[in-house]
Amino acid sequence: MAAAGRGSRGSLQRRRESPRPPPRDGYGVYTYPNSFFQYEGEWKGGKKHGHGKLLFKDGSYYEGEFVDGEIMGRGCQHLTWSGNTYSGQFVLGEPQGHGVMTYGAGGRYEGELCRGLREGQGVLVDPDGQVYQGSFHDNKRHGWGQMLFRSGDEYEGDWIRDGRQGHGVLRFADGSTYKGQWHSDVFSGLGSLAHCSGVTYCGLWINGHPAAPATRIAILGPEVLEVARGSAFTLRVQLQRDNGETADCESGRVLRISAGVRHVQPPALSEISFFKADEGHGEKPFETPFGFRCLSYPLACPTSLRPGPRAAVERADTNSPLSQGEPGPALDSGAAHGQGDTPGHLRARAQEPPCPVDRRHVTRGCAEFTDIVLGLPPPGLQAFLALGSSSQADSQQEGGPCPAKTAPGTHSSRPDRTAVEPVAAVYPGEYVVLIQDVTTPPFLGRALPTAFRRLHILPEGRPAPPSLEQTPGPSL
Repeated sequence: MAAAGRGSRGSLQRRRESPRPPPRDGYGVYTYPNSFFQYEGEWKGGKKHGHGKLLFKDGSYYEGEFVDGEIMGRGCQHLTWSGNTYSGQFVLGEPQGHGVMTYGAGGRYEGELCRGLREGQGVLVDPDGQVYQGSFHDNKRHGWGQMLFRSGDEYEGDWIRDGRQGHGVLRFADGSTYKGQWHSDVFSGLGSLAHCSGVTYCGLWINGHPAAPATRIAILGPEVLEVARGSAFTLRVQLQRDNGETADCESGRVLRISAGVRHVQPPALSEISFFKADEGHGEKPFETPFGFRCLSYPLACPTSLRPGPRAAVERADTNSPLSQGEPGPALDSGAAHGQGDTPGHLRARAQEPPCPVDRRHVTRGCAEFTDIVLGLPPPGLQAFLALGSSSQADSQQEGGPCPAKTAPGTHSSRPDRTAVEPVAAVYPGEYVVLIQDVTTPPFLGRALPTAFRRLHILPEGRPAPPSLEQTPGPSL
């Protein structure tokens, strides 16, 4: 009896612990024995079938269609551990087909998926708001696609495993455009860049940089230019690579020509001892690679391009960049400084608009400046010569007035120097010509170094001194 009683109590305990079977058909709520899952919805033949909601103990859930106990069809899934929410098609419990995935870390994807990964065509918005539309493989951008970056740049072309590779076009927010080959997400291979400054580079790229860029400006011709006073001359310029070859892959840089007069003149070239800028002029000498300093000196329009006196006056107020508040090059613009002291024969010229001949656009690595003429000495620049010079002696012998006068404040301190009255032509002597890269904005963020060339202005009918004709100069 006692043994039979113990057996009956054990069987009763086992019956109490046995799980309750799920509903057979219809609608019902069932908590699985492991208590991790709970299903509420439609049943058929003891299996989840139809519409229902499967809850997980960690707060995750799926709500949608079931077929023979499996998640199959359309539904919505939220995973607490990642924060991701997916709404779309499912196959055997995994997102597959077309759907929308909202990521807990930020971002959103709408398109095709396979086994929970992006696969096929779709649109991905990342946490930074950048938008990619195109092909995916194994959850990565792969194939052809378009992307709008946070910076405003737009790319259209080939992708391989989340990187731009193959052929593509990148349109920068600043207006620049690159068309060509890519590798490892940078320009690599043959391609062309049309920069927002107007510069174009067409050639080979390596790791995002031009393979053969221009690194310097070279002025062709003799090391020392010798020009007769009042004559025009021509400069030919090349953009060169490090090896000295012409950078013919590059066009569009803007080069500006300007000039300077040597601060202290060599006696063999000029009877002028030195030049000095007025204190109010604000001009300071600048260094040159030739071992001497210079003061800025204006260029003039060639006679063939210069407007008549009446046209010059009419255009001065309307077309002149100086009248519009824009900085202009030193093209006979010295009268802009100290106009109250401008001599009468310079005032008409001071009203002429700056001539555009000071700038050239580079074409396939080359540019040419033609009809270059040095202008009149600006009113803020004074020339000093030594007493007893040949020009003073010639003037006195002819019975004419001496063209020199004592400079204010210099009679007692420098009795052997006199200031020269302004003249109607450039003084013979030594000058320099400068070619500057003024491309705006600078191409790839860097302007080329300025090139210098020495210039000797010779008196009319006077040959160059033999000692100076052979003077070597740096090729800069």
